[in-house]
Amino acid sequence: MALVFAAGFLFSCLDTSAKYLVGTGMAAPFIAWMRFAVHLVLVLFFLRTWRSHLAFRTTSLPMQVLRGGFLFGSTIFNFFALQTLQLAETVSIAFFAPMVTTALAGPLLGEWAGWRRWSAVLVGFVGVLIITRPGFGVFGIGYVFSLCSMLSYVFYVIMTRSMGARETAESLIFYSALTPVILMLPIVPQYASLPAELWHWTILLALGLFGGLGHYLLILAYRQATTHALAPYPYLQMVWMIAFGYFVFGQFPDGWTLAGAAVIVASGLYIVHREHRLRVRTRAAPNAENETLAKKL
Repeated sequence: MALVFAAGFLFSCLDTSAKYLVGTGMAAPFIAWMRFAVHLVLVLFFLRTWRSHLAFRTTSLPMQVLRGGFLFGSTIFNFFALQTLQLAETVSIAFFAPMVTTALAGPLLGEWAGWRRWSAVLVGFVGVLIITRPGFGVFGIGYVFSLCSMLSYVFYVIMTRSMGARETAESLIFYSALTPVILMLPIVPQYASLPAELWHWTILLALGLFGGLGHYLLILAYRQATTHALAPYPYLQMVWMIAFGYFVFGQFPDGWTLAGAAVIVASGLYIVHREHRLRVRTRAAPNAENETLAKKL
């Protein structure tokens, strides 16, 4: 739990730093590229690629590139969203990702959800509508970017689950950092803007550290405990995001955002509960027919 909470703190530092930098006038594409460039250097160092070639081995390079592209899309869309939205708003919409993953896992992975989990997905979507409030003069381009970021992350997760059995963990980490650096390299000069102050340089270079170390702590956490045991704790990131938004930017989420976030979190926790029940009943099912029945519960 402590590792997950610490990872949420680092991810909140990442978003806060990115929001601060775009507020100084730096271009979001350049900030996103620097985040992955530093991340790539850290990956090369910690994987010791000069001694082992596991990071370069892959069964499908195009799929690795596509997966890395989705991760980059999630990052850059989020940085664009942070130009106009509060930290609490972007993370609330990001919390809807597990529900969309549940919905798409059926047609894409053959992992069909039952009616209860589908109901939780629809309730979670209501939470998103409470936050964005389309038709009430609130929905703007920032919410579009935030939704695109969330969808990109969903496809990144689905591809990770699909490729996990065929690819090494080292290659998944390596190519997810390498792909954005290479794909964005041709247009980096167009958006590059050197920080005017040393403090801004420090923040810019820290982006990759926040992201890379945060993912590393999550890996350590899931080695210590089961996915189900840790599933509720990523939602504690909301605490960090609200705190950073208030103390760094003087922003506090309104009642609509807090209400929508509560609905999304409750829906996500219910899906976690149902998937745990599904695993328990599937293990207890004596034959294929009962296993199929269990999945409909």
